[in-house]
Amino acid sequence: MRTSTLQYLYLQKPISTAIIVCLISTLPWLGVGGFSSQQERQEAMIASTILKTGEWTLPQTESGIPSYCPPMAQWVIALCSYPQGEVNTFTARLPSALAFAILIAAVLIFFGKRIRFQEAFIATFLLLTCFEMHRAGMTAGSDMLFTMFLFLSFIQLYRWENKLELKGLPVLVPLLLSGAILTKGVVGIILPLFVFGVYLLILRKYCMRKVLKTLLYTCVSSLFLPLLWYISAWKEGGDAFLSAVWFENIGRLSPVPLQDGYTTVPVHSFWYHFVTLFCGFFPWTLLAFFSLFGLEIKRSGKSVGEVAKTIWSQVCSLDKIKLFSLVASVCIFVFYSIPAHKQSMDLLPVYPFIGLFLSQLFLYITEHRSKVTRVFATLVAIVVSLGVLLIALFMVGALNPAEIPAIHPEIAKIQAHAMHIISQQFLSPSIVTILLSLLLLATLGTVYYQMFKRINIKMLYATILLTFCVNLLYNAVVIYETA
Repeated sequence: MRTSTLQYLYLQKPISTAIIVCLISTLPWLGVGGFSSQQERQEAMIASTILKTGEWTLPQTESGIPSYCPPMAQWVIALCSYPQGEVNTFTARLPSALAFAILIAAVLIFFGKRIRFQEAFIATFLLLTCFEMHRAGMTAGSDMLFTMFLFLSFIQLYRWENKLELKGLPVLVPLLLSGAILTKGVVGIILPLFVFGVYLLILRKYCMRKVLKTLLYTCVSSLFLPLLWYISAWKEGGDAFLSAVWFENIGRLSPVPLQDGYTTVPVHSFWYHFVTLFCGFFPWTLLAFFSLFGLEIKRSGKSVGEVAKTIWSQVCSLDKIKLFSLVASVCIFVFYSIPAHKQSMDLLPVYPFIGLFLSQLFLYITEHRSKVTRVFATLVAIVVSLGVLLIALFMVGALNPAEIPAIHPEIAKIQAHAMHIISQQFLSPSIVTILLSLLLLATLGTVYYQMFKRINIKMLYATILLTFCVNLLYNAVVIYETA
């Protein structure tokens, strides 16, 4: 029996499919529009300075002072821009898009060999379509590059213990950790060793001396290459460089807010990352929230200590890949919740591991609590349908964007302006907008069609595809068309 094209891609070419889909969602939109933030402009400016002056150690920022931040992101941007001799929006964002594609492939390969492939495949496409990962993959900066280095180093550390039982030291481990350090600073070695150390202790397979020895050797070998840059930069920058390194690498990890001009990261409370994680994984955290309704909580009559002991024994009995993912998720979240200075991009390294557990949850509720999946798919389809209807009303003149109410007058002006631009783009759309609009309508029809069928997994896939099409149309209309 001949399989369909989608089944063939899923069964025979899953990695290629994931990479191509990832590149389609990012590459066509990188070079249009201006830089959207001061961070993007600064990254491009530093990379442009590298190309013009040939100064790779301490290139200058836009304000004319040396950049004391780790330079890996600027180096890669400069290398991508070297063939044409200048930095533009496409070449500045290209490293993030490529790092995003490599990360997606690594997630699918790593998890696909160790759990049910369907779980790994869904986890990969949850990452592709969630808000924060998609945004980071199209932004000039170091966040996605750091996430790629960190996840690849996690993979190699896990394989080192699982296959070699910590014998020797695979050369990829220090190389990847060196890349992470040169991208974000010493957090690139502190965080992986913290996660790996906790994982080794929970395994209870190695003595404390062996664990500490392993972490020490890994740290020393990973610091060799970054120290070459730090020493060279110190010789050029002097005490000002050392002060900046201290505040950027150590001071920002402090739970006490900094009173110094070196940091520009705002101060947030402990609960800030709970909100950013919920919003960053949107809309899939909404499905996870829906799954909580209808849960039956039985009172066991046990004390708090007994319940904690039971939970701990269940955690320790998990298979190794789930245990490692759980340890990584908790450790990364706790690590970034301690500093007073927080930003949403900090939690990007936790997204692949959270995606794994979300995919397992979604498959479970799809098989055993199908109403939750149907309610979520219905809600997403209705929201998208209302968006399509709103745009149609703009096009025929039945609704004025300025008449849409807003909480604040300034927000009302911005909202009306944005709605007006979007409606105008649909009045005279490009061929790209027309094709993506037709694709969105076809996918929306598929979701409604699957509501009348009993195969719930197809409804989940259709909802993922609908979210992907919404992201594409957003890129085409809001980013591409308004450039």
